[in-house]
Amino acid sequence: MKPDIATPDVPTHLTSPDNEQDLLSHLQHLSIAVLIPSFNEEKGIGNVIEGFHKAIPSAEIFVYDNNSSDHTAELAKQSGAIVRQECRQGKGYVVRRMFADIDSDVFILVDGDDTYDPKIAQTLVEILMTNGLDMINCARVPTSDSAYRPGHKFGNGLLSGIVKIIFGNQFQDLLSGYRVFSRRFVKSFPVKATGFEIETELTIHALALEMPSMEIPCNFQNRQEGSESKLHTFSDGFRILITIGNLLRQEKPLIVFSASSLILFVASLILGYPIIDTYLETGLVPRLPTAVLAMGLVLAGLLSMACGLILDTVTRGRQEAKRLAYLAIPGILEKLK
Repeated sequence: MKPDIATPDVPTHLTSPDNEQDLLSHLQHLSIAVLIPSFNEEKGIGNVIEGFHKAIPSAEIFVYDNNSSDHTAELAKQSGAIVRQECRQGKGYVVRRMFADIDSDVFILVDGDDTYDPKIAQTLVEILMTNGLDMINCARVPTSDSAYRPGHKFGNGLLSGIVKIIFGNQFQDLLSGYRVFSRRFVKSFPVKATGFEIETELTIHALALEMPSMEIPCNFQNRQEGSESKLHTFSDGFRILITIGNLLRQEKPLIVFSASSLILFVASLILGYPIIDTYLETGLVPRLPTAVLAMGLVLAGLLSMACGLILDTVTRGRQEAKRLAYLAIPGILEKLK
């Protein structure tokens, strides 16, 4: 049985609209989809589905099975979920398929390992609507010392810190698997990830378009006995780091190419200064190959800077197009009218 866990406090001003009865009335007519990507989660999938059925009885629960070799799909069907298959292996592929297939007013994305607290789901939806948000990220609060593996905790802290430095200090838990989205977010999100780097893309999509978003604390408990995490600390961590680098290059190319240009200029100065100093004293260039290399580095630095300026202009055009696609979809506050 799943242990009773205390729910972290949520600021009351986030869940107390001027007319609470109107909000509850709108919530009853709101279409809500719970999306559960699953791979070999037979130990926890039943508890997850049961928990969300109790938390939001009106929600449709979708389980997308990703080539499980156990009884995940069968148990999900028995628990009352709508079960579908995604043959391409990887969480990113599953989320991509879910976002394409399913239409709803609100989407709740949660892992199928029974580590997240479903009891706060309705509160999260209320906060999303009340504050007109497009994403709520649930920051994990471990309920025991063993709930959060040390390697995963360290890696998440490191990667979250990198994203905060580059894109802004808004989210503390970059890799949380429990999030709530508006339809506007889901249908404007160009999924490119194939694996666990999907959480990074979701976070940076919200930050890059400056979407109204929020992070709420959520209990994070131990997996069921016999269940194992599918996230590999080093291999998946490296892929997530590469994804952050790629997204930095795509979203902020001027920073990337300016840094490259600076490195090239400094290298050129280190190599070229002794040659220039000798030339000023003697009028001779004793190390011609080094002089040519230093000049080549200067030219490469100028080229890198030019590439950064051009790509920054292109990126601004892409961001404007993405912003217009995002704004073309009605926001969640339309449901309150």
